Amino acid sequence: MTKNAAYILEIINHSDSHLTAEQIHQQLKEENKSVAQATVYNNLSSLYQQGMIRKISVEGHPDRYDKMRRHDHLVCRNCGKLSDILLEDLTEQIQKQVSIPMISYDLKVNYICDECRQKMQNT
Repeated sequence: MTKNAAYILEIINHSDSHLTAEQIHQQLKEENKSVAQATVYNNLSSLYQQGMIRKISVEGHPDRYDKMRRHDHLVCRNCGKLSDILLEDLTEQIQKQVSIPMISYDLKVNYICDECRQKMQNT
């Protein structure tokens, strides 16, 4: 693993947020690591392909990256806010329904966050 990939992995694994590539790049710059944004994207892609990080895609929003710890996500349908939730591991139940070996799954539960609900009520 390259130094840049190790820095990026460390940022993701120590974050309580679901960071975008731009946010990761900004953190690297704040830590005086001079890394081009394209290098960040390339390393994120490599780390994801190696199964070392999770990539969370929400339509209309930039991809976000997360640690590999088993958990699921609440996704606000309005603003794209992501929150972690811990649900029962469904791997065994899903595997019983499909006839091919399953690598993993990513459950995203859609909802409307409190901030968006308040904005909707005030309009």
